[in-house]
Amino acid sequence: MSERSPAPGGLELVEALVNTLLDIETGADSLDTPENRARFGLTEDDLPAARELRESLRATLLAHAGHPPHRAVTPLGELLAAAPLVVTVDAADGAAGLAPACSAPGGEGSLTARVAAAVAQALVDGTWSRFKACEAPDCHWAYYDRSPAGRGRWCSMQVCGARAKMRRYRAKDS
Repeated sequence: MSERSPAPGGLELVEALVNTLLDIETGADSLDTPENRARFGLTEDDLPAARELRESLRATLLAHAGHPPHRAVTPLGELLAAAPLVVTVDAADGAAGLAPACSAPGGEGSLTARVAAAVAQALVDGTWSRFKACEAPDCHWAYYDRSPAGRGRWCSMQVCGARAKMRRYRAKDS
């Protein structure tokens, strides 16, 4: 839905995951297709945990925007606590970071571990609190708030923002 540019760094993965729920009202979910599950390294058996992670992320992003959770979910901290992460150090420049521990040689680690690494890096970068969910109850799309004051409310000013402003305007006339 959003015309915004993707979230920075590893948050792009998190944004893509949260936005796999294509329509909050109908429940249309891009994770229902094998191609889209493959984007995240998921099998059909992984879907319940991936959806739980997605909705916990959405609740956290709503909190960043000052809104209550859309429904009861497992707290994100509980889900990420079990994610195996390792400290990496670049031999060339000494830069340190967190990365998912590989579940197998050459593997990328679990989706939860990749999300945990992205969240940890966003905390270090200072970008985590600007990662939000649209306040429109029929949207809740994830977006990165690039507004100068960090007070963005909608994923799209042209769609969700315009609808909210029109509703307020009509309410004044009634």
